Amino acid sequence: MTPPRAGHARAGGSRDARIVRRLVAWFDAAHRDLPWRIERPGGGRDPYRVLVSEIMLQQTQVARALEKYDAFLARFPDADTLARADLHDVLAAWSGLGYYRRARLLHAAARVIASRPGGLTPDLDVLKALPGVGRYTAGAIASIAFNQPAPIVDGNVARVLARLDADDKASATSPQTWARATALVTIAGAQAASGRFNEGLMELGATVCTPRAPACGRCPLSGECVAHANASQDCYPTPKPAAARRTIRVLCAAVYDSKGRLLVEQRPASGLWAGLWQMPAVEREQGPASTRAQLAHALGLDHGTSWRRLGVVRVVLSHREVSLTLLTPREPPSPRERRAMARGRRWVGAADLARLGISNAHKKAIAMAASASPVPTIA
Repeated sequence: MTPPRAGHARAGGSRDARIVRRLVAWFDAAHRDLPWRIERPGGGRDPYRVLVSEIMLQQTQVARALEKYDAFLARFPDADTLARADLHDVLAAWSGLGYYRRARLLHAAARVIASRPGGLTPDLDVLKALPGVGRYTAGAIASIAFNQPAPIVDGNVARVLARLDADDKASATSPQTWARATALVTIAGAQAASGRFNEGLMELGATVCTPRAPACGRCPLSGECVAHANASQDCYPTPKPAAARRTIRVLCAAVYDSKGRLLVEQRPASGLWAGLWQMPAVEREQGPASTRAQLAHALGLDHGTSWRRLGVVRVVLSHREVSLTLLTPREPPSPRERRAMARGRRWVGAADLARLGISNAHKKAIAMAASASPVPTIA
């Protein structure tokens, strides 16, 4: 269905003022109670808590962020504590949220913040210079924590603005969309409501003006929405072609020592799951036999090592699908082989595993190994 072109609306003083007023009133009455919205005893939001929530919510559903937010803040309650923490501890606390580069950048940002007198400030340029903080996150911190009239545009906000004006060019990267958001938050700023307006835009996009089946009957802006008036809300924003997913096939080795400890290795500092821990693994590039020999070689085992297949773990990421095939040697490695394969790796027990940063996919593989491969009792 082609979006109607005749109904497009643009900024108008009285219309925009109504949009701001109605959205702020709706947000005040209907917003979800979320832990990052709790105000400090003296009033206002803690900018560090806002920073953590915004980084967690990048490409992550609210429900998933809720599972980790309170525990992360309990462990790292302020920027100083996070800055002093070991990166491995930060990655372990982030485990399960995915996109671990965010955790590294948040850790780096905390170090910058801790080194500055006064910590986080409402200055947009200063905020945007922090590692991992772009224009959107800087605008969220400045408006929510400091009530500055700074615009924000993400996918949810772009969708709301696209439908409001029946704008088929609106997107999170469009200069025109950012200009539209700036005009609206400037009006909100004159009413000391910048943060509530921006949160209202995000909340509306997440709970009412959803990608599919928007609940226009519950929308406080339906009377101002050009797409709703044209019954064309499903046409906006213009859909983009879905990117093809690349499939990655990996063989993992579940190897235990005589104390029942599992052999693990750290992934490279860049790429998928960078710097996290996993069982020894090789990416399958050719046939199963040659890759098994490659896995044996990586561990210092004989190329003819016989393997027992324990199962497969499959996970779907944003642009990739990963298949982990889990193997274990049919014969326990000798003491000499165990010493050799531990070079550059670690033997870890269950308690130590819980403290390492491990992706959800590899956590599932480790759980499969524990249930399918009895811990050996070897000399």
